[in-house]
Amino acid sequence: MYFLETAILLSLGAFLLTYLTIPKIIGVVEYRRLTDDPNGRSSHAMKTPTLGGVSFFYTLIFALFFIRGRDGFDEAMYIIPGLTILFIVGLKDDLVVISPGAKLIAQVFAVAFILANPSFTIDSLNGFLNINEIPYYLNLVIAGFMMLTIINSYNLIDGIDGLASVVGMVIMVIYTTIFYLSGEFFFALLAITMNASLMAFLGFNLSSDKKIFMGDTGSLIVGFIISILTLKFLALKPADYTELPFLLENGPLIAISILIVPLFDTARVFAIRIANKKAPFSPDRNHTHHVLIDYWGLTHKQASFIIGCFNLLFVMLFIVLGSTAKNLGMAIMLVSVVIALGYIFFKYNYNFATLRQKILLKRKVDKLKGKAVEGAEGLKVIKNNDKKKPENDENKKKAL
Repeated sequence: MYFLETAILLSLGAFLLTYLTIPKIIGVVEYRRLTDDPNGRSSHAMKTPTLGGVSFFYTLIFALFFIRGRDGFDEAMYIIPGLTILFIVGLKDDLVVISPGAKLIAQVFAVAFILANPSFTIDSLNGFLNINEIPYYLNLVIAGFMMLTIINSYNLIDGIDGLASVVGMVIMVIYTTIFYLSGEFFFALLAITMNASLMAFLGFNLSSDKKIFMGDTGSLIVGFIISILTLKFLALKPADYTELPFLLENGPLIAISILIVPLFDTARVFAIRIANKKAPFSPDRNHTHHVLIDYWGLTHKQASFIIGCFNLLFVMLFIVLGSTAKNLGMAIMLVSVVIALGYIFFKYNYNFATLRQKILLKRKVDKLKGKAVEGAEGLKVIKNNDKKKPENDENKKKAL
């Protein structure tokens, strides 16, 4: 009951704090002309305020202050420095743009604070692919690489209205459930706070007159929180799994299923860029959400809803399978699903230049067909008129 009361108050406070302060951020951004100008690969056509992620930062700081006593290893004090580093870097990138290398260095420092806390140490993979105990140095390598991958993967899916928020909300709901059942209430409350902020932000992100983007400030912060929750999930002890609805050794596969949308999209985009002899972080419109919009003609809301629903259903499927199936069979299934998705999206040449040419060509063909139909109908009318003329002339002669 105590957890429920705290969760309600925390979610309500986080939602209101984000909802009531975002209009102030929009006002400052517009006054200082810090709006995001559309370019050739943008999904928006008008100048739009950014820096919505600023609201995430101070909301999380307030929340960590109120729930800090519920962390067993003083995790809040390790999370705050990492959040601050990514907030500063994201803010600078939204305002003046910084290089991917500089962002990566900042992320490494932020991740280092988390890895320094013993609560996030992965001692064992609990029999996943017959792997049990792992040395500490290998834990640092695996955990550090995983966190950096998650942060950048989430950052990359923030390309259309609503997508980052919807996917983030799905992930937060799942982690809230997992940490509540495992008794890690601090992390459950952290996920609830982040979820409430995303819900408040989503309304503005989808708005037509008060639109705002979370920017790198927001995507880096949310990605950082997701990476923390994922690392803590993988660091859970066997005793924490007694109430969870899946087998202990299936934990890593459950984590991958939770993050399937950003991980799959990042892997796919990097593969396309490398195949086209471009840098992995070079900008383009080859993301899955761009394909849904550009090629299949979906709106931002439709694409975000479809991807979010897929993420949720995919996780539920793997949780059900993970309750009985062995991890080798689940791993084979996961690889099969990824290959199938890869085939679907690689089936067409989704290079943006080619895609745009196809769309323009299709429009020209449709236009020519329309003109041809109009011309044919015009000829029919002319022929009918010509046929009627002799009849009209005969009628006139008879009348005379």
